Amino acid sequence: MLPTSLGEGPFAVATQGLTKRYAREPALNGVDLQIPEGAVYVLAGPNGAGKSTLIRSLLGLARPDAGRATVLGLDPRTSGPEVRARTGYVPEGAGGAYGWMRVGRLLQHHAAYYATWDRDYAGRLSRALDVRPERRVGALSKGQVRRLQLVLALAHRPSLLLLDEPTDGLDPAARDEALGLLSEHLADTGGSVLISTHLPHEVDGLADHLGVLRGGRLVAQAPRERLERMLRVYRAEGPDGWVGPEDLSGVIDRRAGVGRELRWTVWGEEGEVVARIAASGGAVRDVARLPFEDSVLALLRAKEAS
Repeated sequence: MLPTSLGEGPFAVATQGLTKRYAREPALNGVDLQIPEGAVYVLAGPNGAGKSTLIRSLLGLARPDAGRATVLGLDPRTSGPEVRARTGYVPEGAGGAYGWMRVGRLLQHHAAYYATWDRDYAGRLSRALDVRPERRVGALSKGQVRRLQLVLALAHRPSLLLLDEPTDGLDPAARDEALGLLSEHLADTGGSVLISTHLPHEVDGLADHLGVLRGGRLVAQAPRERLERMLRVYRAEGPDGWVGPEDLSGVIDRRAGVGRELRWTVWGEEGEVVARIAASGGAVRDVARLPFEDSVLALLRAKEAS
């Protein structure tokens, strides 16, 4: 059984049974998301999994059909403006309603809505990300818009960041610069961040919690250290006709190897898994920890995700 609860908190964000439908299709299906205070929580999943709908619901920009959410101690349905004032948000798309504005004018416009806007910090972010005030917003490339959105999200030093595909459109150098600035921001503020992505390897270095969303369902969430401890690939050999233990729980994937070798991807305590394989007549040849991205892919393939 994959973990879907992080315990008692305290949480910067928590949802209970959050459900959202568009026509007859569920975009969110009973999501219980938990983002601990001070955590970098990576929400991974394929395009169309419901990640953007979830973030918009947390901001009060989409109204769920059932369930509830608490964001920084507030209900976004009734306190949406206050939630958004305390949150830095990078939306999924690169479009916007201010294409006619110059970048510098948009920064001034945005600053007027935030009492905590730090002009010097905004300038430093703009220089680091090559966000040029004289450019017209509507003429920016996708990557240039993304860098501008990051400045807008960070410059008022929010205690919570909700970042929807924040590296989308960035070249490798710009991505590394942006992630470095994000890391510095979190070190300075002690804030919490939700990073939604379908490319988890790009934010591997920041993640300390993982949630996996598929088809509107949160199929797993866990601290990174538990993920690394519990999710393993086991390679074992047995006699001719050996099929492995019948009572091995937590199996995410099972494959035939070379010759009499079998391989399992299993969520479970290593000692217990090895003992069950041995009891069934097999000899474990290797136990390997999965890289972060491969862990995400494994959890997306798990039976609980189907």
